[in-house]
Amino acid sequence: MDIIASIRRNSLGLGIFAVVTAGFIAVTQQFTKATIEKNIIEAQLAAFSEILPSDRYNNELYTDVITLNDSLLGSSEPHHAYLARMNNEVTAIIFETTAPGGYNGNLELLVAIDKNSIVTGTRIISHKETPGLGDKVDVKKSPWVHSFVGTFLGEDQDKKWQVKKDGGEFDQFTGATITPRAVVRSIKNTLIYFEQNKDSLLKR
Repeated sequence: MDIIASIRRNSLGLGIFAVVTAGFIAVTQQFTKATIEKNIIEAQLAAFSEILPSDRYNNELYTDVITLNDSLLGSSEPHHAYLARMNNEVTAIIFETTAPGGYNGNLELLVAIDKNSIVTGTRIISHKETPGLGDKVDVKKSPWVHSFVGTFLGEDQDKKWQVKKDGGEFDQFTGATITPRAVVRSIKNTLIYFEQNKDSLLKR
């Protein structure tokens, strides 16, 4: 009987502990949710300011957003695009795009393109690439991503928009060609999407 009573007491104690722990986690998540969302917005705004000069727009960039669906943006999933306006006229667009085919999966990018079809900046916002190799696409690891500033499609787009190993203009990394190749292709496809939809995008 003592053993059964002991088991019951322990079971009851574990049950109470589980309920209290679950409640604590739920309350913590609720209190931190707003802070987490605020931090995400601040991080995204910081990235926006790095790839698009602030004198190009005077609207609330983060809230002026549209949703796009096109395989040129890297997948069939919806992607956001942020419209930069100066006195209500669209002057540039920051696209969220996906670069499939990285060494360890997809990479998520921001690509800013102005109304003249010129890339003003780009950032890798999410990836799982190998530290010391493919992760050099991250601006925290190397300045490689800055090589896209001022680029555009041009008539020789197929030749230009490749890594140097494939005959193009963009550097690859020693021991890591797959990741920069995926990023180059993604930015090129985003430029193609912009060109194909330029009139309608700039009229929004």
